[in-house]
Amino acid sequence: MATALTSNKSTLPQSTVHRLMINQLLWMLFLRVVLYTLLLGVSAYLQSGQFNVVVLPPPLLFLFILLVYVTSIVSSLILLKTEIKPRSFGIKQILLDTFFISLLLYYTGGSHSIFSPIYFFPIIAGGFILPRLGGLIAAGAATLQYALVLILEYYLIYPEFLNVPFYDNGQDELATLNLFAVYGLTFFLVAILSSLFAGRLRKTEDALSDSVRDYDRLSLLYKQIFDDISTGIITTDDHNLITSANNSATQITGFPLSELLDREFHEIFPNVSFTNKGSRHSAPLQRRDGDIIQIGYSYSILQYKQLRKRQQKKKNTRQCDNCRVITIQDISEVERLQKQMQQAEKLAAIGRMSAGIAHDFRNPLTAISGSAQVLANELRQLEVPQQQTNTELITIILRESNRLSDTVSDFLKFARPEHAEKDWFSLKRCLDEVIDVAKAAPSWPQDIDFDIQIENIVDIWADQYQLFTILNHLLQNALAFTPLGSEKIRISAKETKENGGTEWLDITV
Repeated sequence: MATALTSNKSTLPQSTVHRLMINQLLWMLFLRVVLYTLLLGVSAYLQSGQFNVVVLPPPLLFLFILLVYVTSIVSSLILLKTEIKPRSFGIKQILLDTFFISLLLYYTGGSHSIFSPIYFFPIIAGGFILPRLGGLIAAGAATLQYALVLILEYYLIYPEFLNVPFYDNGQDELATLNLFAVYGLTFFLVAILSSLFAGRLRKTEDALSDSVRDYDRLSLLYKQIFDDISTGIITTDDHNLITSANNSATQITGFPLSELLDREFHEIFPNVSFTNKGSRHSAPLQRRDGDIIQIGYSYSILQYKQLRKRQQKKKNTRQCDNCRVITIQDISEVERLQKQMQQAEKLAAIGRMSAGIAHDFRNPLTAISGSAQVLANELRQLEVPQQQTNTELITIILRESNRLSDTVSDFLKFARPEHAEKDWFSLKRCLDEVIDVAKAAPSWPQDIDFDIQIENIVDIWADQYQLFTILNHLLQNALAFTPLGSEKIRISAKETKENGGTEWLDITV
């Protein structure tokens, strides 16, 4: 029978349904030719006289086969060369097949003909090609035409060459009705079964078409992801030969896909090792253009059944125990940025350390400058020899001290840290720690007077380490300008609020 390729119109375009219908009709015409060719051979064999059956005489058999051939060829040309409706054309071909069979039955003994089962050909073909309708139309036509053959036989209207001794010319009414009922019921039963089977097959084909379409769509998506992902992906077989590579892998290595496939993996990646522990590794890679880059890579065992080459049978599949999937990335830029970051961190640490040292230089410079200024004022009031020379020397000391102090100030502005680690803490407790550290120095006078005007409950949001450094420097500067013997430092803090509601804490030393 013709292969049923019918499909639901809702899932396939109209042009596809039309093409499938035409293909099915062409198969039916082809099978018609094959069927009647076989009948020709059977009739020729039965005409040997060894069997008591009625067959067509050779001239009539030749004309009948010729009619079938010509009709099939003309129908095929009409189907291929003209624009026709496949469904109506199929119904006409089914009715034509039932006519050929009825004609064959009439000339080969009617109810005694051995060719009665051929009626099932158009019935089954109609059920497959035209579901629900084709099989029933063929069954109805076959039943009516078979009834006509039986009526002609009942009234002894048959060809002259059927007057043979073994042929029972005519039957009684009961036998004729019984034969008609049995064949008619069988025809419609076959039509219904073929329609049901064709409907079930059609649903299966629709589901299969949806599955194939979804599979193709999913396969296309996977391929798109495989090709467009920025990470290079390479797979190898158990002989360590490259079996696939995506676009990123070709871009990283510089080798086209044709030069990567079937190459030994370590010919391209000689420094990649599969024995290192851990999930991420790095290795140098020489690209096709000769550039050396650093790649990061990871790998895992790829578990799947592999077909042997040139053998596609299932029994020739085997488990691939050493296949791998390797992912690679060009990390040259990442490593360069990491080195820059490390260098920047070193420079930042040096800058913070230098800022502290520079500030420590600033305090003695301030003391030197202040002392020289006091000495210059006293020399102006005294009349001593070489006063002008001493004044010039002191002026040089003041000028150079101020210049060096300005240089240190500029350096401190440049080296000031960009980020502060802020938190809530007690300002009074922080100040007590600063005073304790300052008093521990030998240069601090033991009888210095601290006037602290800060409440214990005052908390501040700041970087405690930086504030500690600031208060220490302020105390050092204040001590440098206190009168000897009556040193006194006043430290106060008060909260202020701006018009916008922002609160500040003013600290005065």
